[in-house]
Amino acid sequence: MVFGATAVLAANTSAGKNQGMGLSNDDLEIQSQSVKAASPSVAVKSNASASPSASASPVTNQVRTKAQISVQEHQSAVANFVQALVQVADRDKGIGEQVRVIARQQNQSIATTTAAMEKIQTRSKVKTFLIGTDYKNTGQLRSEMVQTRNRIEQTTKLMEQAKSAEDKIMLQMQVQAMEQEQTKLEEFLKANESKFSLFGWLVKLFSK
Repeated sequence: MVFGATAVLAANTSAGKNQGMGLSNDDLEIQSQSVKAASPSVAVKSNASASPSASASPVTNQVRTKAQISVQEHQSAVANFVQALVQVADRDKGIGEQVRVIARQQNQSIATTTAAMEKIQTRSKVKTFLIGTDYKNTGQLRSEMVQTRNRIEQTTKLMEQAKSAEDKIMLQMQVQAMEQEQTKLEEFLKANESKFSLFGWLVKLFSK
């Protein structure tokens, strides 16, 4: 049944995406960018598994610590979530409008979330050592995570009201994927907030 839902998702991605969904082309532009950005990483994985001599590629992924996170992978996960919601909204008129609102809100949050992620992990090591992590952007990211959790809960409730079994499975798969992303973001924040600094405690004191 899961394979059937996946096939429905793939088949409907390009057809009628912008018709009646309430999302403009500009809103959905990030989705196409995310899918394109995700393609090279898939190729690297397949090459690494096919050739034992190409052991350098998986090592690169293993070296990634919890203080680092792939912005492109996160964008792709959110894009898939939004696309699935839009497709369900087009098919199920009973919950369609509510689902469409969640999709629009989550799509609009991508820019803020990814910008905060990039600023946190590109922060100067010297600056981090002296005054700590980027507390402004960690706070921004936590705020976006709270809103995303609320949307996940709303989607879960609407999933139970979906008329089609395939739509229920599709929404369940995307909810699980977004929950995994939330876990990654939480680990990312904790790892960065726990980094040692000389005067970080003082900065946190004045930032409250």
